[in-house]
Amino acid sequence: MDRQQFSSGTVWEERVGYSRVVRVGPFVHVSGTTATDDEGNVVGVGDPAAQMDHIIRKIERALISAGASLDDVVRTRIYVTNVDDWEAIGRVHGRYFATARPANTLVEISRLVGDKYLVEMEAEAIIRSSEA
Repeated sequence: MDRQQFSSGTVWEERVGYSRVVRVGPFVHVSGTTATDDEGNVVGVGDPAAQMDHIIRKIERALISAGASLDDVVRTRIYVTNVDDWEAIGRVHGRYFATARPANTLVEISRLVGDKYLVEMEAEAIIRSSEA
């Protein structure tokens, strides 16, 4: 199977040595994604639901770049700095994944890469087309 790597163009991908998305055959893996806009600013400071919404839309763009969609997602992992935010974050996740209903894990961690980040998410997808 061919391995393809996709970048979102951030400086960190090259500096740290990772790809936004890696696709191997029908399998698509999206790196941990935070609520960072194209200019490097944190989106939704203090608002975990707004951050989650931005993150999922960013993941959707990454999936599309690899030929996948949110409907192809089979697994999500969500990292939060305050587990009390689980319901607000979960509601946003539920809006986007009501049909796909991927396996999911939500874990509280002590901190993320920046103090203003409240949530980070990874996603895995399997493309179910004959082109995979």
